[in-house]
Amino acid sequence: MTDSQYIERGSKDYRRANLALFFAGFVTFSTLYTFQPLFPNLVSEFSISPAVASLSLSFATFALAVTLPLSGSLSDAWGRRGMMGFAVLLASGLALVSAASASLPTLLGVRLVQGIVLAGVPAVAMAYLNEEIEPRALGSAMGLYIAGNACGGMTGRILTAWLTDLMSWRSAVAGIGLISLLLGILFLYLLPPSRNFQRRPLRLGQLTASLVGHLRNPGLLYLYFLAFTCMGGFVTLYNYVTFRLLGPEFQLGQAQVALIFVAYAFGACGSSVMGRLVERFGRSQILFTALAVMVAGLLLTLLSQLFAVILGIVVFTIGFFITHAIASAWVGVLADRARGQASSLYLFAYYLGSSISGTGGGFFYGAWGWPGVVLLILLLIGAAFLTGLRLQSLARERRLAAPAPGLLSQVD
Repeated sequence: MTDSQYIERGSKDYRRANLALFFAGFVTFSTLYTFQPLFPNLVSEFSISPAVASLSLSFATFALAVTLPLSGSLSDAWGRRGMMGFAVLLASGLALVSAASASLPTLLGVRLVQGIVLAGVPAVAMAYLNEEIEPRALGSAMGLYIAGNACGGMTGRILTAWLTDLMSWRSAVAGIGLISLLLGILFLYLLPPSRNFQRRPLRLGQLTASLVGHLRNPGLLYLYFLAFTCMGGFVTLYNYVTFRLLGPEFQLGQAQVALIFVAYAFGACGSSVMGRLVERFGRSQILFTALAVMVAGLLLTLLSQLFAVILGIVVFTIGFFITHAIASAWVGVLADRARGQASSLYLFAYYLGSSISGTGGGFFYGAWGWPGVVLLILLLIGAAFLTGLRLQSLARERRLAAPAPGLLSQVD
């Protein structure tokens, strides 16, 4: 450790912290999305519609969304490590409880609580990294944490589906819970104690003032709406394409359908090159291109050939990941204070879109099948495009008002 008490790149504590937070990200998103590939199983067991089955995900993401804006502030008062450790262990235990839920209301209640608990990880993990990792190593450490998020989301879905093919869905969910519980214990063992954390009492007045300030910033509001629409379309596609692939048109098995989540890896690779493209062409142009890529991929899924559908899902996912990367980074540029809270509000809109559209898509699917789902997502992307135009217009206004050329890179 240096005099500033930062964790240095290459040190033992650096490796421990990276591995621990990789596990925390894995647990968070594997338990959050466990039920997404299981909607057809829930439809069969509880004799419900696809829209009602989607509530097993939407309840968790909605609770996560509502709680996220408070989680960072609570960790300022309670501490980072303890709050994250409590969250990953309790969320893992709740996964085991959800596997034993005998009725749909009980299952949904457990998922609601699980979403609230999981809010104790994402924003808090980023705050821990910012405080404890030396600045020159922060980018790589943050990248590994985000990789754990993506890996957990992808692996949790695939592993759940594969286990369901071998045993019941309840056993599959319990298996994910046991794996998460083990990783949660390892997280607490590996994560170095906070050394730069300074406890700050929770002051609701300051919290409310900064919150109102963000909501009065038109640029941030546009970005929050962009998160709402794009994440809504993204989750809606994955929620209901499984029904189509399992149905009479393609007659795939659960394990085969689970492989569509490998598209996440392509999306992550696509977003990794986004930074260089933005430097060359500007945020707005890359945003519009990414939205067009989403539309192209979505239209491919309307074809009757399996290869075209899978290709469409991959293309759509790449476009979404690039859009999300641009918008989430743009929040930090436009927020002039309390950037952690601004990012939490972005995630609030992100998961709120997931919850509302993710369930609303079930009504479109029930009424018009897959074309109905495509129509809903096209409407959401259209709204995102109009929002992008407003962001571009705002950037031009700020560019004209900027007192010096150095400000240009912050607004385009």
